[in-house]
Amino acid sequence: MKRTLFILLRNPLSALGLFLVAMVVLSAVFADVIAPFPTHAGAVVDFANFNRPPEWPYIFGTDLVGRDLFSRILYAYRISLLLGVVVLVIAVPIGVTIGLVAGYLGGWTEYVLMRITDVFLSIPPLVLAMSMMGLLQPTLTNGMLAVTAMWWPWYTRLVYNLARSEKEEGYVLAAEVIGASRMHVIFREILPNCVPSIVTKMTLDLGFVILIASSLSFLGLGVQPPTPDLGSMVADGAKYLPDSWWLTVFPGLAILVAVFGFNLVGDALRDVLGGGQ
Repeated sequence: MKRTLFILLRNPLSALGLFLVAMVVLSAVFADVIAPFPTHAGAVVDFANFNRPPEWPYIFGTDLVGRDLFSRILYAYRISLLLGVVVLVIAVPIGVTIGLVAGYLGGWTEYVLMRITDVFLSIPPLVLAMSMMGLLQPTLTNGMLAVTAMWWPWYTRLVYNLARSEKEEGYVLAAEVIGASRMHVIFREILPNCVPSIVTKMTLDLGFVILIASSLSFLGLGVQPPTPDLGSMVADGAKYLPDSWWLTVFPGLAILVAVFGFNLVGDALRDVLGGGQ
């Protein structure tokens, strides 16, 4: 772990990525402490300070009902990271298990599982999520379910390809010769050798999940007001460009920082861990 961190910090781009990711995570975790106006994350109205440009103490300006934009972005990071973590916690075990079973067992099991996966992969992710959210009430929980439904097939496809190649390796054949069960071979022999690629993809996907969730909110299908969300903040502010530019620019930059940071770290981990498949 220390060696991996040392290698990441030696590379300027990966070090920048770590800094951005740390900034996003710390902003979300300590939003209650950092935010100058923590109550502005809710249904607060302050018409005396509405639509103010960036100035002290509103360093990112205020929105149309006087809420501090900087405080709301910090809390929006909390929502985005929560959604991203929950989606991956659900999607990764599902996708990895299906991929391992299909790749190792082969035959009809492989055919059925991978054809189901191909059906999900054939639908554009955002379209699938929009379809689900169109049927469900637009809440944070339903948003997580919608994004999860489109995310597990990518891990299935990744791990399926890894498992197919790993099952021909000597250590797998040796385990089979000594009578190891299929469950042992799949989860104790093959899975550990897939972990670097899985970790790399998870790091990259955290940024993409935030982007997809923001896209749903931008379209009005994600987290609903007054809960702060980066996508809905961009959508609301876009109506008042270019005069009230800060309403859109700062939430948009917040999305960019999160996605860019996780992408840089993911690319660096792919080089360090060898998870480039």
